[in-house]
Amino acid sequence: MEGEFNSMSELFKLAPSFLPQPYAWGIFRREHPITHFFLCEFVDMENAMPDPISFCARLADIHRNSVSPTGKFGFMVPNCHGKILQANGWDATWATYFTKLLVSFFEIEIGINGPWQEYQQAFDEIVTTVVPELLEPLQADGRVLEPCLVHGDLWEENAAVNLSTGDPVVFDASAFYAHNEYELGTWRRETIEFGQPYFNQYLRHMPPSPPAEQWDDRIRLYSLKFNLAHMIGWPGAPFVREEYDVPSLPDRDWLTLSIGSSMT
Repeated sequence: MEGEFNSMSELFKLAPSFLPQPYAWGIFRREHPITHFFLCEFVDMENAMPDPISFCARLADIHRNSVSPTGKFGFMVPNCHGKILQANGWDATWATYFTKLLVSFFEIEIGINGPWQEYQQAFDEIVTTVVPELLEPLQADGRVLEPCLVHGDLWEENAAVNLSTGDPVVFDASAFYAHNEYELGTWRRETIEFGQPYFNQYLRHMPPSPPAEQWDDRIRLYSLKFNLAHMIGWPGAPFVREEYDVPSLPDRDWLTLSIGSSMT
């Protein structure tokens, strides 16, 4: 609850009309069972996809106007993506930060759904080869990558339309300071309703980071973290560990992880 309160508070400072106002978090005095709470403004909302133009303009404003308090990637407290803890330690190098985040989710997923040698070997190649190839250039050759505050779990179940104003509203954040393109990783998943119109509108406000020719590959890479979160959240489901495409080196074919349910 502390993590969500801080996530929502930092986002609310930048876009108060885009989120319910967070008020407090804490622990009930009753000792058993230990129960936490998070209080925020009540917003009467419709479970509908927000307008891409308005939604992406507000999201881009957060990314553009946010400033990391340390100048590094990370967040001031741990928080959770769903039920999964994100440690959020500060790091000046985005490739290093994302690697630690990705590996932590992968290790949890293996612990829940079981080992698979080919899967683990492919993941090792991603960490040792793909991540450096795609993320290190963002801070190479004099390029500066400014950490941006991201919502961290921006899919249709965490977005809606304010019935009073008609404006988009978001909630249930697992925020941290990241490469702004990381926010779009979950939109790349096939089951997510944030499709091409949202990508198009977002890119009108926040063009690809240089090197721009690697933008699509980076979004594919970022989507892996959200795929892992999905596998952790729904262990043993028939669609767990189905085929996921992830980028390999630019001069190689896409590295495809074709793996069936971990329960078989």
